[in-house]
Amino acid sequence: MLTSAPNTAALIIEWSSRAVIIAAFQVDRGAGVFDLITTLNDLVWSSALVYLCLGAGLYFTLRTRFVQFRTLRLMVRSLRTSHESHAGVSSFQALAISLSGRVGTGNIAGVATAIAFGGPGAVFWMWVVALLGASTSFIECTLGQIYKEKDPRGEYRGGPAFYIEKALGWKWYAWIFAIATVVATGLLLPGVQANAMVAAVNGAFGIDPAVVAAIVVALLAFIIFGGVKRIAHFSQLVVPFMAIGYVLTAVVVLALEAERIPDMFMLVFKSAFGMEAGFGAVFGSAIQWGVKRGIYSNEAGQGTGPHPAAAAEVDHPARQGFVQAFSIYVDTLFICTATALMILSTGMYNVVAPDGSFLVHGLPGVEAGPAFTQAAIDAAANGLGSPLVAVTLCFFSFTTLVAYYYIAETNVAWINRSVHRTWLVFALKVGMLVAVGHGAMQTASLAWALGDLGVGIMAWLNLIAILLIQRPALAALRDFETQIASTTRPVFDPAALGIQNAELWYEIERAPVRVNN
Repeated sequence: MLTSAPNTAALIIEWSSRAVIIAAFQVDRGAGVFDLITTLNDLVWSSALVYLCLGAGLYFTLRTRFVQFRTLRLMVRSLRTSHESHAGVSSFQALAISLSGRVGTGNIAGVATAIAFGGPGAVFWMWVVALLGASTSFIECTLGQIYKEKDPRGEYRGGPAFYIEKALGWKWYAWIFAIATVVATGLLLPGVQANAMVAAVNGAFGIDPAVVAAIVVALLAFIIFGGVKRIAHFSQLVVPFMAIGYVLTAVVVLALEAERIPDMFMLVFKSAFGMEAGFGAVFGSAIQWGVKRGIYSNEAGQGTGPHPAAAAEVDHPARQGFVQAFSIYVDTLFICTATALMILSTGMYNVVAPDGSFLVHGLPGVEAGPAFTQAAIDAAANGLGSPLVAVTLCFFSFTTLVAYYYIAETNVAWINRSVHRTWLVFALKVGMLVAVGHGAMQTASLAWALGDLGVGIMAWLNLIAILLIQRPALAALRDFETQIASTTRPVFDPAALGIQNAELWYEIERAPVRVNN
């Protein structure tokens, strides 16, 4: 077993990482291997995963008594209820790290892809994933807080591998998740972000892709070699700025297209349910692509959110659950919606039927991706679209790369508790920088195929886990709501709730967290 053979486990990590890097370099040399990745994606992203994502969101919505709707004020208040400490980051910094992972190329290129292959109705299903997924995010991120630990540097660490091991006692399953997450966030997913940045900058400013890739790698190295606190401070500074700026751009575009907005919303709703004759051929695709790109963008249930959530210094695990549920709204209902509305209101998009024919051909010869958004902004302000989207995409994608590294490093930290191989962290840093440089120079289809595979595998593993573990998170929610109704500062006592293996919280209660009421 992995638990009794740490040396064997270390070799598995090392050789699986080498295999993925080699595959990433070889996959584009043969159509057969690329077809294999596509086949794997079809299996991972089958209807079963779509139903699992929607079903889990609906189930947790009911079990939490619609927590994502009835606690909106508490979500906002929780953003300022803790401060950074030596061990953890503040609630707002944890939100910023989380959003830096959620807000990326999926918010621009991903939305365009969903529309291109699922029609306008895909946008509706992205909204559904967000509204239901906020409850899923609450559960997984509260679990991340409950079962967090301190690493050798005295900093909080947590995530699905931690709560799978402690709550289920299935260390073998935790190993599978940890390895899958290191490979996905350290090697597969970075290529999507790097590729989108290079393509957008090259298209807008004509800069050589190799030069852009080198700059991205150098900047990323500076951030990731600085540790979690540098990541938190970087995210806290950049994320609010980029999100607000992008939404304001969308508001300007929509103001110029105001007369088309009512018809656009009608098109979205009718297409979502196959009631629009022109998009009947992509009704099933609307659901599939809306859910797929919704999860890729907001990451609800994927298992990434619990990592930054666990790093927060809070007085009760439920507080960070509220904060991370709110992050789903920011990502999808604000930023993804901004992209979708700009594209649809200006008519700058294509929709491809399953047989390859075009149902809408508003941009002849243009591949689905950032170009849709660039053309939409150009329609409102000629000449502004390409440079604005390129700069925005660089901010979005770079902060996502930073978050990916943090998530991968957290899982390497969990692995190192057993194998004690300190070089694994350095190997991860080098491997991710190589993956970013290589991914930046590959085709967009290859980058997205690898990224989709990584997201899907993580979602399967984590959703199954939180459906099995849910009870401690639900108990924490009830406990917090009971205390907040009668006291000014809730305290978390795992033993009183029948929660085992959450020993760190006894130490936290002996040194109370500084909280703003």
